[in-house]
This record gives sequence, C-alpha cells and structure tokens, in this order.
Amino acid sequence: KVGATVNVTRDPDEVRRADAVVLPGVGAFGDAMNNLQKRGLVDVIRDEVRSGKPFLGICLGLDLLFEESDEYGQHRGLGLLPGRVELLPTDQKIPHIGWNQAFIQKESRLLAGVPDGSFFYFVHSYAVVPQREADILCITEYGCRFVSAVEHENIAAFQFHPEKSSSIGLNILKNFAT
Repeated sequence: KVGATVNVTRDPDEVRRADAVVLPGVGAFGDAMNNLQKRGLVDVIRDEVRSGKPFLGICLGLDLLFEESDEYGQHRGLGLLPGRVELLPTDQKIPHIGWNQAFIQKESRLLAGVPDGSFFYFVHSYAVVPQREADILCITEYGCRFVSAVEHENIAAFQFHPEKSSSIGLNILKNFAT
C-alpha cells in the first residue's frame, strides 16, 4: 500500500541487512525490552540506528526509544533518545483509545501532505517525555498535552498508529518509505 517491501523478522542479521528499521508494537515496555534482549536485537537496533539507518517507531516502538519507563516498575529502554516514558497525567479515561488530533510542532518530510490538526488513531496509557524540545514533532491533547510524535536525525516515531489512521496515516508511511 505504501510502496515498500516489508520483511517481518526477529533475526539480527536481517535487521542489519535492512534499508530501514520499523519497530511497531502494542504491549508492556518491560516485556518488550526483555523480548528484544532475548533475541539479540537490542544492540543490533542501537548500532543500526546510531549508524544512520532510518528508524520508524510506532506506539510502543516510540516508547522503547527512550532511556527508561515506569510502566509496571522501572525499566531501561533503548536509550536512543534522552527522556523517559510516564503514565499519561490526565483525568481522562486510561487507556486513551480512539481518534484524536496531532498538532505539528516543526516541519518534517514525513508530514508532507499532512494538515496540522489531522486526526489519528491512538491506543496507549503512557506518553514520552523527551529531554530535548527540539525532538518534539507533534503534540496531542487528552486532558493534558502530551508528545505524540518525535523526530531526531534518522529517527522518527509516533504514539498513534499511522497504519490505522486512514489515508493521512498511510501518507506518513509513504513518506517514510520514499
């Protein structure tokens, strides 16, 4: 649908050979990091991203980029971006499930053709708190303001699910693939 050949893998060598790394995910931060570690993928992902390989994180894939999370205890992340992951500080229902707007904070080729305030599909209870404001790509409101997308050099990641967000979300994936 977006003009890319995708290879789903748990094989570190395939990750090394890939043109880009996409880390999607739904689930718990600590379990995800443990699974990546068991499969020998933590160092491979870190090395490939640090070498400049394009990286796209979706939902939990965004969270794992950061240094730590307090989801069900303290857990170390990939540490590719400075900051942490915290429970959404909101009086709204948790998890945050459904359509919500993302407000663009800086220009990005990934958001070419995406109007500011576009609606995207969310399913999450935690949000990233980046240390560098310059990494913030989009902000969303859900009883509080939270970071819904980040971008730094070859790294881009979204709290929402572009693949579930109609043509606007697919546009982001097309932009990443080209």
